[in-house]
Amino acid sequence: MSRHFDTGDVDARRPLLTGEQPDSSAPDSDEGEIIFERSIEHEGVRNAAKKLSYEEAVEGSGFGLFHWLLLLVCGWANASDAVEILCVSFLLPTARCDLLLSSADMGLLTASIFLGMMVGGYVWGYLADQRGRRKVLVVSLTVNGVFGCLASFSPWFWLFLLLRFLSGVGVGGSIPVIFSYFSEFMPRLRRGAMISALATFWMAGNILAAGLAWLVIPRTWAHVSLGALDFQSWRLFVVLCSIPSLSSALIFKLLMPESPKFLMEVMKEQILFRKSTFIDESLCFRLWQVGEEAEAIRVFRKMFDLNNRRKENTFSEFSLFISSKQKGELEEVRTPASLRNILKKGLSPIKKIFSGALKGRSVALLIIFYCISFGYYGLWMWFPELFERVEDGGSPCANISLSSPDHNQNCYPVKTAVYMEGFIIAASNLPGNIFTILVMDSTGGKVLLSGSLVVSSVSVFLIYVVQTKAQSLGLSCVFSGVSVIAWNALDVVGTELYPTQLRSSALGFFTGVGRVAAIMGNIAFGKLVDSNCAIPVLLVSALLLTGGLVALLLPQTKQTELT
Repeated sequence: MSRHFDTGDVDARRPLLTGEQPDSSAPDSDEGEIIFERSIEHEGVRNAAKKLSYEEAVEGSGFGLFHWLLLLVCGWANASDAVEILCVSFLLPTARCDLLLSSADMGLLTASIFLGMMVGGYVWGYLADQRGRRKVLVVSLTVNGVFGCLASFSPWFWLFLLLRFLSGVGVGGSIPVIFSYFSEFMPRLRRGAMISALATFWMAGNILAAGLAWLVIPRTWAHVSLGALDFQSWRLFVVLCSIPSLSSALIFKLLMPESPKFLMEVMKEQILFRKSTFIDESLCFRLWQVGEEAEAIRVFRKMFDLNNRRKENTFSEFSLFISSKQKGELEEVRTPASLRNILKKGLSPIKKIFSGALKGRSVALLIIFYCISFGYYGLWMWFPELFERVEDGGSPCANISLSSPDHNQNCYPVKTAVYMEGFIIAASNLPGNIFTILVMDSTGGKVLLSGSLVVSSVSVFLIYVVQTKAQSLGLSCVFSGVSVIAWNALDVVGTELYPTQLRSSALGFFTGVGRVAAIMGNIAFGKLVDSNCAIPVLLVSALLLTGGLVALLLPQTKQTELT
């Protein structure tokens, strides 16, 4: 029994994996494409296999259990990154006493992980485009978890700062690669909604971090003396926050396949390299046939089997064809290896995304990433500290805390209300995430990105204006719920604006720019929160407004095909 796939606007010539015959009158490929194809051999009999493009193979694999399991796995990895980043903000009200931190020191501490993310973002993104998404995810998540855990045992501020930086190097790799990896398994018509669903796991990580802080940090029983180290409850909280990253790395290592899009597209570079070293080019091509292409087909078969496990559908053998329109751009891999060539090759993706048709969208994304990262992380990482300052009422900017590090009496006993309020703000992400999932595919990321940034700007301005704790909490929840829409839309738009060969590198570069902005935002808050709080708060509002207006310059990518 063959299954008829509902492919929406997919044209009649599309061959399917269940045996449905394509239109014989249709061409095998678009004009100007170079076709790499493979015939399947069974017991010595060579059969002509149908030729499918990447999008056709994904559509033919169906949509079902595989994609929901993929969402859970990638979502857990996304949540683990959120936990590792946001845990610093929740430990500030108590760790500042044990580590003897001033407000400026706290600014450096919150900025340290973003500095690591800036370094790791582009490096890991480049390696993901060259070596594979899955391998990079395993390593970067492990780096994140290991150094995050080690930081909990640091008795000195400088060592804690260094280990948080190294943890950030891991986080910087996994965030952009997760979205590239996930999107490359998704059918075109479901991609926007599913990426939005993946982005909601950031909220889950935020809630998990806030919930753990609420449950663990105020507890006096979580206090152990380890020689010269006074292991307070906030250190146990840091250890617990490293578990999601380590468990996620293990899942990717043991259970998850490589992206078929990576195997089909990026491995063309290996073909060109081998052609420059093998005299027999047919031998070079056969290496691809029995290697990357065969692995890509195995991944598609795994997808098909899981998605049709309770249906009477059979998998039909097929071959893959790949466009080589960028063949000339890939010839650079033939150059001899040297430090200069390696650096040139490593920087070439940046040159490509800021040239030709990609230049305008890249400049716009650069501005947007800077504005939203400075605004969101600059303010969000300081929410627990700001709410501690309004514990007795008033405006966050009207209450100046003690700047001396000798203020343990302000840390213990721990004020539980600070963490309860952090949990409420984290939970307020939920309406924004639900809204994004429901309207992303129909509205498109561009409109949601622009509108949510403008509304976020207004809410931040009002946080500065209000004078009561309840009003501050309410507006902070509005900011949380609306700003998450902007992040979800940016995840979708950023994924769809670039081709496979540049996708992870581009996202890695722009998230690196975002980390620079986050560092500047946190340092600005640390320097000015005690003296002139109005400057960073109003600057956040202005930058969010700027980002919202620039987003109108981006092209519409609603339900576009990945190239």
